[in-house]
Amino acid sequence: MDELIAKAMQGVDPEAPGAFWQAFGNLMALVPWTQLALWSVFFVVVGAALGRWRGQTRAGVVWALLLGPIGWLVVLWLPRRTGPLPPPLPRRRR
Repeated sequence: MDELIAKAMQGVDPEAPGAFWQAFGNLMALVPWTQLALWSVFFVVVGAALGRWRGQTRAGVVWALLLGPIGWLVVLWLPRRTGPLPPPLPRRRR
């Protein structure tokens, strides 16, 4: 933890008015943004494929965006949609 704090506070004057934002910027520079973005794209693509298989592509994309791979399970638990329902049968005459 001390190592992380040292990296966050590198080049930051704690007495300066913008010290928080400088430390925050240093921490955000440590995050592997490219890998996070690529994983998110992968999760959404798989979620869309699962959603399409279940007849709910939009739900697959939304759940994968919100929950990642856990969203895949949500999509798999959704009922399978088929085409539009046929019109109702006419009433029987007595």
